[in-house]
Amino acid sequence: MNAHLQTGPQSQPSEDLLETVLVVPGMHCAGCMGKVEGALRAVEGVASARVNLTARQVRVSHAGSVTTPRIVAALSGAGFASQPREDDAAPPLSAARALFAPLAVAAFAALNVMQMSVGVWNGAEGATREMFHLLSALIAVPAIAYSGMPFFRSAWGAVRNWRTNMDVPITIGVTLATALSLYETFSGGHTAWFDGVLMLLFFLLAGRTLDAMMRDRARAGVDALMRQAAPGALVVGRSGTIEWLAARDLVPGMVMRVAAGERLAADGTISAGASRFDRSLLTGESAAIPATQGDEVLAGTLNLDAPVDVKVSRAGKGTALAEIARLMEAAGQSRSAYVRIADRASKLYAPAVHTLALVSGIAWLVMGAGWHQSLVIAISVLIITCPCAIGLAVPVAQVVASGALMKQGVMVKDATALERMAQVTRLLIDKTGTLTLGRPVPDTRALDALSPEAAAIALSLASNSSHPLSRALAEALAQRGVTALPLEDIAEIAGHGMSGTRAGCKVALRRPDASQSMATALDIAGEPVRLITFADALRPDCAAAIARLKAMGIEASILSGDNAAAVAMISRETGLMAQCAASPADKQEAIARLQAAGERVLMAGDGLNDGPALAAAHASIAPGSASDVGRHASDMVFPGESLLALPRAVAASRRTMAVVRQNFVLAIGYNLLAVPLAMAGYLTPLMAAAAMSSSSVIVVANSLRLARAAR
Repeated sequence: MNAHLQTGPQSQPSEDLLETVLVVPGMHCAGCMGKVEGALRAVEGVASARVNLTARQVRVSHAGSVTTPRIVAALSGAGFASQPREDDAAPPLSAARALFAPLAVAAFAALNVMQMSVGVWNGAEGATREMFHLLSALIAVPAIAYSGMPFFRSAWGAVRNWRTNMDVPITIGVTLATALSLYETFSGGHTAWFDGVLMLLFFLLAGRTLDAMMRDRARAGVDALMRQAAPGALVVGRSGTIEWLAARDLVPGMVMRVAAGERLAADGTISAGASRFDRSLLTGESAAIPATQGDEVLAGTLNLDAPVDVKVSRAGKGTALAEIARLMEAAGQSRSAYVRIADRASKLYAPAVHTLALVSGIAWLVMGAGWHQSLVIAISVLIITCPCAIGLAVPVAQVVASGALMKQGVMVKDATALERMAQVTRLLIDKTGTLTLGRPVPDTRALDALSPEAAAIALSLASNSSHPLSRALAEALAQRGVTALPLEDIAEIAGHGMSGTRAGCKVALRRPDASQSMATALDIAGEPVRLITFADALRPDCAAAIARLKAMGIEASILSGDNAAAVAMISRETGLMAQCAASPADKQEAIARLQAAGERVLMAGDGLNDGPALAAAHASIAPGSASDVGRHASDMVFPGESLLALPRAVAASRRTMAVVRQNFVLAIGYNLLAVPLAMAGYLTPLMAAAAMSSSSVIVVANSLRLARAAR
């Protein structure tokens, strides 16, 4: 959960701010986030902080007068150890790995103690019962001390700074139950609760481990994505020398030589050669994309066929791959309304639990129960009211759903978008670049009419030009399996086209004689001139996407700044109502009208003029080809070409919020039923441990169903 805080008057102008990233391994719930925020808010000169619970990190923007040791000290005062994260440091250790050993010890000890408890439950008396209790104590006490350490450390870190957190009542309950069980063991009592304490720790650790595994998986997605970029590249110097440089040392203007079978270490433009590239890592689409001189290629893509030289345009953190990784890292981390509810519940939890347990114990003493029975009931209340299920209800669902969408080619930039996307009732979609591909595509009928030789000549000419029509024609012919023929005397005449010779005959790919929009003419000496027309084609699966959205109750219409003729043609093809020649202000006004009528508007757009509309809409999505403004203003980004990303995003969001609501019902319903029973004395610490712990596991297991939410 990314959290933002503002410190009001002490905020500094953005240009004067420094940024520090600290690793805070002790954060594991919404309550921890609130305490980290409070500690940072108290530091004069801190402008904002962004907490990433998945990565266990906090990114702090602060004035130059605020030193890193001062920030570390502030967090230490709140009970959280931290340390600065270096940009080139190894990724943080798995949060789940540290919990495996305590979980295994708790499970092993619980099974053994339970076996001896069965004998007591079946009526063992006298020396036999005392022996079972003593053996249970010998197994349980060391296991409790070791398995409970994650909770004990967290609780002590809070208490020594005169604070509290969710682990404080857990520690109190575990300590009291263990102490009372030891008293029963050495005083010859009938009942000991070592099995209940171990079960409590086992299920608490199981829930926390599952949550950590989900977060590790989300972080691993970012780490794995960044590892797909090559660690370096062969760089061709101006004098022809070739030198291998690490990816971090590459700068724009350098020329990389990329062999077949290698991945690119930086974004760039092909300066020599032609090949096909596997871009599935970035777009989710398995079909290889042909690229030739002048075409852009991206870091992380795999060169499949032939060596190429690539002139670097963006390297390091500026690549498209790094941008996707940043979007993924932010996914599943923002504070939705449900997360804010869980935050408030977490802040009220500790005082409420302590009060309930104290009131229960005193009430039973007043009613005549002995201190032993009253203490047992108070311990049961402490144990059963653990809010782990509420704390896990939202973040686990967000992380799983964001990961599922990423696998289907949709990146969630802001997890609050999952909540808002689930509420949309209306779609406004821009035409060029969103509803359509935003690039010219040759008419398939014109390509079908070309003879094999004519198609090969057209590919040879088109592949030597960087003109958009030539590039589109070369890509379409390459996808058809056409092989270029060797030509002589190839030349490009600006504003006219490409020319060359084939076996002494002149050939040309030129501007048509008649005035044609989006067309080129293939002129081969001695043969009729062939006209190849182009159009801005609809995105793949456009009709299916619109139909799926309609079935979900979402009406779609086109909102475009293009001229009436261009929009009318697409409107007829799709059957959608359309508004044309819309300025950025017109688009905002259209959204405002619909919102005033009670609609929750989803805006899909890509251009600079769509930025205000994307920001004003209830939810927004942009294609990966969008402008920087479009990508930054949108809540989600889909790098692939298929428009099915839109219904997938809506469907996954709706399923996510349904699961979140189910999680809250499960967590709150459990407390409404269990707490009165514990206060009434109907539950032993063992029963309380089983009930509380199982609720957390159920919530996590329910959230795991979202792994298929985007299909």
